[in-house]
Amino acid sequence: MVDFPAVPAPDTQAQAAVATALQATPRGLSFGGFAAPAMWWAGCQAEVPARPLQRARVIVFASDNAIAQRTFQGHGLSAYASEATAEQIAEVKDNVGPIHRLAIAADASVELVETGITSGAIDVENGLTQSDFDAAMTLGIKIADREIDAGTDLLIPADLSVANTTIAAAVMGVLTRTEPVAIVGPGSGTTDAMWKTKVAAIRDAMFRARNFATSPHELLQVIGNADLAAEAALIAQAASRRTPILISGMFTAVAAALAERLAPGTQAWCFAADVTAEPAHILALQDLSLTPLLNMDMSTGQGLGALAALPLIRSSIELVADEVASVSHALNQE
Repeated sequence: MVDFPAVPAPDTQAQAAVATALQATPRGLSFGGFAAPAMWWAGCQAEVPARPLQRARVIVFASDNAIAQRTFQGHGLSAYASEATAEQIAEVKDNVGPIHRLAIAADASVELVETGITSGAIDVENGLTQSDFDAAMTLGIKIADREIDAGTDLLIPADLSVANTTIAAAVMGVLTRTEPVAIVGPGSGTTDAMWKTKVAAIRDAMFRARNFATSPHELLQVIGNADLAAEAALIAQAASRRTPILISGMFTAVAAALAERLAPGTQAWCFAADVTAEPAHILALQDLSLTPLLNMDMSTGQGLGALAALPLIRSSIELVADEVASVSHALNQE
């Protein structure tokens, strides 16, 4: 079993100092919710004013899911064919597509991580063997350590695999005891027939998990996949090493909910970039007590919500730091 070090708490005194400084001036008060990312960042940095964000990295995990092949009365469960995973991987490798466009605009860099692990059809078999589960968790930890050692100060986990929302919905359904018909959202252009197929697959997966999964480790192995295990491990390891994580999209939010269970205290190092109409996404953010910065109803995945929010977060950090420094200077002059 993979265990994580104890997760330290962010510096609440730094957060409080920023809040106090902003409350001292009419302009500071006028920032409202725009200051939320800066206050979170100050706690993570344990500095007032906080240092600017220097190196944001998007880590895109990709693998194949056997559940993507599932059909019910002749209908699949996704608007994308299973081959779309390989097509999207090729796009990211070629440095084209929406993720690279937004990464350039947000001054972030992107790494694609192919796990090389195909998960089982979770409605009838375990998503991961024990060895594949261990390999995926180890991969997530290794990448977190490597990035942090290289100076990354904000990690953005992401995914792009077809049927990942099915897997995430099943996991969140078990964690929150939500029925399959209530946990399945609109997906990426899902039709009524696709929705029924998805509900059937999630229903059977949740039934299996309720019988065989009694811990987050077992839940990941029984109805998770390599992307989810690797992301959860990366998030938990980053939090244990005092490194902030920007959460974007349904799949990553569910991974963060699992990471909190693997390493309690992780959620304090996470900030929610966005929220979608997916019930599992909403439930995961509620589970983590996170308030999303944006509500764009964008279900593209690949960390696009985080990249769209990143310029706003940078602006919040820098503008609030300027205001805090100004207040501090004024107090010293008195």
